[in-house]
Amino acid sequence: MPSSVPRTAAVSALVAAALGAGLLAGSSSASAAEVRIHGIQGSGRISPLVGTPVADVPGIVTGVRTYGSRGFWFQDPNPDKDAATSEGIFVFTNAVPTVAVGDSVKVSGTVTEYIPGGVTSGNQSLTQISSPKITVVSSGNKLPAPVTISAKSVPAAYAPKGTAATGNSINGFQLKPRSYALDYYESLEGMNVRVGTSRVVGATDPYSELWVTVKPSENENRRGGTVYGGYDDQNTGRLQIQQLAPAAEQPFPKADVGDTLSGDTEGPLDFNQFGGYTLTARTLGTVTGNGAKPEKTREQRRDELAVATYNVENLDPSDPQEKFDALAGAVVNNLSSPDILALEEIQDDNGAKDDGTVSADATIAKFTAAIVAAGGPAYEARTVDPEDKTDGGEPGGNIRQVFLFNPERVSFTDRAGGDATTATEAVRSGGKAALSLSPGRIDPANAAWENSRKPLAGEFVFRGKPVIVIANHFASKGGDESLVSHHQPPSRISETQRHLQAKAVNTFVKDLLAIQRSADVLVVGDINDFEFSTTTKTLTAGGALYPAIKSLPAPERYSYVYQGNSQVLDQILTSPSIDDFDYDSVHINAEFADQNSDHDPQVLRFRP
Repeated sequence: MPSSVPRTAAVSALVAAALGAGLLAGSSSASAAEVRIHGIQGSGRISPLVGTPVADVPGIVTGVRTYGSRGFWFQDPNPDKDAATSEGIFVFTNAVPTVAVGDSVKVSGTVTEYIPGGVTSGNQSLTQISSPKITVVSSGNKLPAPVTISAKSVPAAYAPKGTAATGNSINGFQLKPRSYALDYYESLEGMNVRVGTSRVVGATDPYSELWVTVKPSENENRRGGTVYGGYDDQNTGRLQIQQLAPAAEQPFPKADVGDTLSGDTEGPLDFNQFGGYTLTARTLGTVTGNGAKPEKTREQRRDELAVATYNVENLDPSDPQEKFDALAGAVVNNLSSPDILALEEIQDDNGAKDDGTVSADATIAKFTAAIVAAGGPAYEARTVDPEDKTDGGEPGGNIRQVFLFNPERVSFTDRAGGDATTATEAVRSGGKAALSLSPGRIDPANAAWENSRKPLAGEFVFRGKPVIVIANHFASKGGDESLVSHHQPPSRISETQRHLQAKAVNTFVKDLLAIQRSADVLVVGDINDFEFSTTTKTLTAGGALYPAIKSLPAPERYSYVYQGNSQVLDQILTSPSIDDFDYDSVHINAEFADQNSDHDPQVLRFRP
């Protein structure tokens, strides 16, 4: 989404600190009259002329933006021979620009570095000319030929690593566009670029943007996505696509993952807060669909217990009936009516209205009725209401996890006393591991759960055998730096809380297994972290659990698509006794422009 934050936002603190640390070059001593765009851009991320007035910088206008951050891009038709210096730059006008594509212009103003999202975001900065004075020399000029971004041109290595001396920042490094993908894109910042026919790896979102890859074989999966397989295995071919024309004038195409953006897409290369390097298309290709359909998992057999987890994205009674019906239809038709369904993001009975309501009875009743109407079972529900405004999520929404279960196949073992602040414990009952409270919350007073959802534990019986399920919704990734941060590797501050949460759940599972090593325990939910993450390693520590999504081939491991990366957030983990199971990540939402949730549900079937 084009940023509406004024590009005059101060970056002086960052620049001053970087200059003090020797990370940036100071202002050039060259005469302002001699400056061309490549001299402003320089061969690094920060302009050597930052803070310097420049006069009569020549170039051809290649793109005009009349909304959001208003301004235009222009490019020098006479490039230098240095591949590291961009020949294009953005001019921030604030008001609607009065120039047109093809105008030959001379621009005077001040060189600035704008950081989309602000200094604390960790984002790289965008070199630009601010407070401009513009002279149109002529119109109707031929545009500089676009640079083609392709599988051949984008390096395989993602970015140089920062050092302790630079605070992990790469801002002070000279660009090596033939060695690193981020350096390559940075060397084209503001320039007229193109991509040819490319596969869509991130569906059209509500902000009229999509993602393509120029590397069709890079970590691809059978449905057309690009799988995120590790912190050191970045997908370098991903590129965000927007269009310069306002959507009201030119509707943005609807595309799903696996579709094709056919033909040439051409325009200036921008850098923004919501995805980094972005081709702002002056000319947009045509979307060709591949006919992808939401998946359907198979039905469980009579002696198989089917357990699923599904983040239903802030569901509350004020949502339109169509959303309830669509989610219910997915439970019945795509998930084959699992025996136990752990739901995340069930809001209270009046949604985001902040009036102290914490009960979700009306939300649950509306959803279970929709499931029956869709031909599904009459699910019963168990949950524990949170305290008001203590579990994070949308303010006033009081999201929580909820168990639904089919009483014709499964029974729930109710042990009274569970509430928002009372912890359930691992106890022995009849020689087997059990819960002191069912449903109950795990260690709710632990600081790990501050302003976050507390795990919901429940005890079920299937064909005479007990099964303990722990439903989770770990802390979100809010506050983490993006993959295009000037810190490499980027800071992931949100992990700290998830590591503590994973440790608490791991400890609880170990308590159960200490009582009964053969106990059937499932840890399910929106873990908000990858299968290769330290969070998952902490959950599985000591062999207490196994991340069942790892039973799938690597290209099939994903439940969410973010900025063109198909990745794991939702998981089901199994205790050692559950060593023979069938796992399915059911792709019904994340790959599609039309979504009922932004998460794909997970289903595991086994014989207790």
